[in-house]
Amino acid sequence: MRVLRALLGALLWIVASVLGLVAIVLCITVVLLPLGIPLLALARRLFTRSIRLFMPPSAVHPLASSKKSTKKAAEKAAGKAQDRLSSVKDVDAGKAKKRVKKSWHRVRHA
Repeated sequence: MRVLRALLGALLWIVASVLGLVAIVLCITVVLLPLGIPLLALARRLFTRSIRLFMPPSAVHPLASSKKSTKKAAEKAAGKAQDRLSSVKDVDAGKAKKRVKKSWHRVRHA
């Protein structure tokens, strides 16, 4: 997929450079200046798109990739919290009370 994107970016870059060259020639001839300026703007946008095709998606849209990774981390943390909650429910209340007492005893005598 990455090779295909790079190939498409290279082709788009070539088209943009040819279009830019034609636009510059049209801008030199004063009569065709109104046609050359929009073509030059289009060539610039094509250059931008071609460069974006060369870059990885996380560099092109950093906020989108950070949202995705944040969502995954939140789901992972929620899953761990759910696992710990279920393991806490399985512990006997008497055993938990003894553990708390022992830990308080250690804190007082430390």
